[in-house]
Amino acid sequence: MCGIVGIVSNRPVSARLVEGLTRLEYRGYDSAGIAVVNGQGIVRRRAPGKIINLQHELDDAPIDGTCGIAHTRWATHGRPNTENAHPHQAGNVAIVHNGIIENFKLLREELAQNGHVFATQTDSEVIAHLIQHYLDKGLDAEDAFMACVARLEGAYAVAALVGDQNQTVYAARHGSPLVVGFGEGEMFVGSDAFALAPFTKRVLYLEEGDSAVVSIDKVCVRDKTGTPVTRDIMTASISAVMAEKGNYRHFMEKEIHEQPEALARTMAAYIDPENDMPTLGKAAPLLAEADRLIAIACGTAYLAASVAKYWFEGLAGVHVETDIASEFRYRTPALPKNGAALFISQSGETADTLAAMRYCNQAGMSTIGVLNAPESSIARETHAVMRTLAGPEIGVASTKAFTAQLAVLAMSALGTAQARGCLNDDQVKRSHQGLE
Repeated sequence: MCGIVGIVSNRPVSARLVEGLTRLEYRGYDSAGIAVVNGQGIVRRRAPGKIINLQHELDDAPIDGTCGIAHTRWATHGRPNTENAHPHQAGNVAIVHNGIIENFKLLREELAQNGHVFATQTDSEVIAHLIQHYLDKGLDAEDAFMACVARLEGAYAVAALVGDQNQTVYAARHGSPLVVGFGEGEMFVGSDAFALAPFTKRVLYLEEGDSAVVSIDKVCVRDKTGTPVTRDIMTASISAVMAEKGNYRHFMEKEIHEQPEALARTMAAYIDPENDMPTLGKAAPLLAEADRLIAIACGTAYLAASVAKYWFEGLAGVHVETDIASEFRYRTPALPKNGAALFISQSGETADTLAAMRYCNQAGMSTIGVLNAPESSIARETHAVMRTLAGPEIGVASTKAFTAQLAVLAMSALGTAQARGCLNDDQVKRSHQGLE
């Protein structure tokens, strides 16, 4: 649930780094911090607890610069205190990290034998020391960062500063999302587009294994082989206004009241106005021709999959197996030869669901994503996408995302029942009109 914000600019960044972090408070966290390059090296401010505590630290001892990174941490390794809060620093390097470095103990032992002294109990700190290790061996900043990333095992999104590179942020992702934003005379890095909503809508989503060098007016992206690549720049659908609570006490209350609008928007997207019948796009033939479906998800999305099982079996006569993604990915499941797999995820980045989807893709199955984020990894890697038009979900307890998923799955079951001849046109129309 950690959050990352980075800014490379021609004007001060500290206040905006903190503003970006406040957009990520919904993720849950137990400490926060920022690091900036101020012309004399890297300076940090960190605090346990809420972002307001970090703001008090900055009020008491201000720092600023034109390049910086910031982080909200949810403790996994080490207690939630100032010492373990991100950004972590080793020599001339500061980093922020989402995820878990699985081989950090081996790397830590190796670096300790080379004279590195660690200040925290976290797995993340090893990243900063490893980059500094390669700088000490004579590599330049980009090569040192790339050499470090090549040795990391686990899931990570990383953003790094090197003290004498005061207009550059180095970034990489593997199993944890990371986005680059484009501004006027400045660039941004964030764990999602939501964090960057106050600053820009023009974003580039790093793909699995990508690394990036983000400077004040451009980004250079390399894929997992180190080959320079071009990633599409998109316009994020979220805006700063959508990220506000408005007159509601909290985001959960706001999103409960947004359900009618989200449902109407989603239902309308799956009705052909010319004949008032379901339209499922690229997913239609995959669902109609499958002799069996697998619906895979986590948490509340898994509950939506469980409801959909009743609809597909009762209306369309298709056998459906539901599976919790975190269990599916850790066994070797037997897959149908002529089946399709549904992957339900609000964000499209749920790690277990994403891993299960890739397993099914490698096995040659037809894969369909049911999700809210058209730019997400699952959206890019499945054969068909069925969007839930719920808008951004910030409240931790799912409300409109769950009901929008049910709407898409209900329309999918009706469309599949019609295609397979299990329901006639009048029956289908009466059913979806009843939903409306």
